[in-house]
Amino acid sequence: MWLQQRLKGLPMLLSSSWARRMLACLGILLIFYWYLSSEGGFRLFPGAADPRTVTDGCLQVETQRWKSAIDHGNALMSHIDGGSLGQLSGPAVVGNGHLVVDAFSNQLWVASSPASGLAAVHLTDYIPLVSLTPLGIRSASRAALIHFQEGVVSLLQCIQVGSSHTTHECVTLREDVIVHRSRPHLILQRIHISNPTDRVTVFEVNKSPVIGNKFSSSLEKQNNQEFFLLAGRALTEERETILVVVATEKVATRLQVAAKSEFTEHVVSVVYTLVLKDLTDVEESFSKLRKAAKAEMSELLKLGAEELYQEHRKVWGDLINSGVEMKKIMDAHTPSSVIVNKTLFYVLSTSPAPLLDPQNGAEEREKLEASLNYADHCFTGHATMHAENLWPARIADVAHLLQLSNLWRLTLQKRGCKTLVGAGAHGMMQGMVMSFGGLQFTENHLQFQADPSVLHNSYLLRGIHYNKDLINLAVLLDGDEKPFLHVSVKPQEKQVKLYGCEAGCMNDPVELTAELKGHTFPVMVTRPITPLLYISTDLTHLQALRHTLHLKAILAHEDHMAEQYPGLPFLFWFSVASLITLFHLFLFKLIYNEYCGPGAKPIFRSKV
Repeated sequence: MWLQQRLKGLPMLLSSSWARRMLACLGILLIFYWYLSSEGGFRLFPGAADPRTVTDGCLQVETQRWKSAIDHGNALMSHIDGGSLGQLSGPAVVGNGHLVVDAFSNQLWVASSPASGLAAVHLTDYIPLVSLTPLGIRSASRAALIHFQEGVVSLLQCIQVGSSHTTHECVTLREDVIVHRSRPHLILQRIHISNPTDRVTVFEVNKSPVIGNKFSSSLEKQNNQEFFLLAGRALTEERETILVVVATEKVATRLQVAAKSEFTEHVVSVVYTLVLKDLTDVEESFSKLRKAAKAEMSELLKLGAEELYQEHRKVWGDLINSGVEMKKIMDAHTPSSVIVNKTLFYVLSTSPAPLLDPQNGAEEREKLEASLNYADHCFTGHATMHAENLWPARIADVAHLLQLSNLWRLTLQKRGCKTLVGAGAHGMMQGMVMSFGGLQFTENHLQFQADPSVLHNSYLLRGIHYNKDLINLAVLLDGDEKPFLHVSVKPQEKQVKLYGCEAGCMNDPVELTAELKGHTFPVMVTRPITPLLYISTDLTHLQALRHTLHLKAILAHEDHMAEQYPGLPFLFWFSVASLITLFHLFLFKLIYNEYCGPGAKPIFRSKV
């Protein structure tokens, strides 16, 4: 009753001019308050901006340079929030088979037997990377990136300090970490800071080299440059002792970056290890390791850090000349480009490369190269393309990564690729690429024995070593979605003639040249099933091969698939036809009873 009376008096209240003015002012204040609370208010009053929004915008701008690599599956990036590593689907790890560094958790693993391709890797108490903490920080956004083609892990921070309120006034800190591919003992960290603000930015450098007191430390000086020399131990699962000696550059405890300027620092570390066989030789072994670490550190400090980076990129680029490129995926069970490249990167990071080891002589290198150019009977069995345990979508941690690497070694060894596994990272790459599509070496030729039923996926097997040449083999789809094979050859030294023929070799073999357009072959399927393609240096062998296959029939791929999946059985179609016929008979009966049966009404009424 009271509310009704008040509502009845509302028109009389609004009839007053001052009341209408007060109401209008109140409405304007409410709109103004809403505007300040919205995103538009931040643009009008930048000082009121949410600090996290500013740094997130800065991070988005800075990571645009990686977009192309990420879109093509050549890199993996994740935003780091609250100390956790987003959806990176794998640890931020880089290594060379002798050393493995997790850049996010700042941990170092060392191999117990660096000379072996099957080395186990063990965690140490040494902290390999320098960490920087900005002073006067308001907020920060972080991202981590693994670049598969460059062999580098990058950590990026966008930092808001002081009263900066736009993305263009954020301080950026980028750290690039590599474990050098051709220098097995070298870890290199590049620190780059960009300060576009009007004030000096200060960073505290946290370089606590070890956890606890398991490492001894001493300060050395060489050519007016100081570095720390640390010595400690690590234990294997078998309780064996690994001696670890590290030489690392001395870094200032505080870095100041002037306003409107950039700062770059490189931190070089050298790690030497030795599995201790005799406990009585501890001091002598440590002495040898210290001497070797000091000697290499002295040599590296004379070189420019950028030269070491470029050297690493070139060697890593040569290693990934081979690989797998996914063109078109038509089912949910085939791994994507990023999954394939991530798996290859992790396995290579835990595999030494004896071909690049300066301690191996010319004779040993020649033997390793020979094993790459003709890997007899590798890879036997079905292709690994759909083996989800070999190409996992997510790798939980470093332990999972090491299990995956060992599983790949075991798989390749049991499938005739033991020689390739012994060749280290280069051999592992060859074996994994060949296994993906089902390529196999025999005594006289290289054969492609993929399952015809999975050729609806389009992919490229790149850089397959054969007789010192590199072969690219692609499964592609034409305009009608029919698969065909494309082969191109890249000669490395003196060109040797290669020949190829499709399944059954019923047509004359074709010479494979280094033409840019390459060569195409139709996908034919034989009865019984034989390889889809043969490549050999021996023309006579391929010409004679057709007489030894003893085939019952050769079908085009679409005819084979039609027979494999002929459609629904005859009984189904017979049942459908019977139901349709019965329905029409029932309908006819109803119509007949309505107009022609007993008691039916006449169709035409009499006019009488």
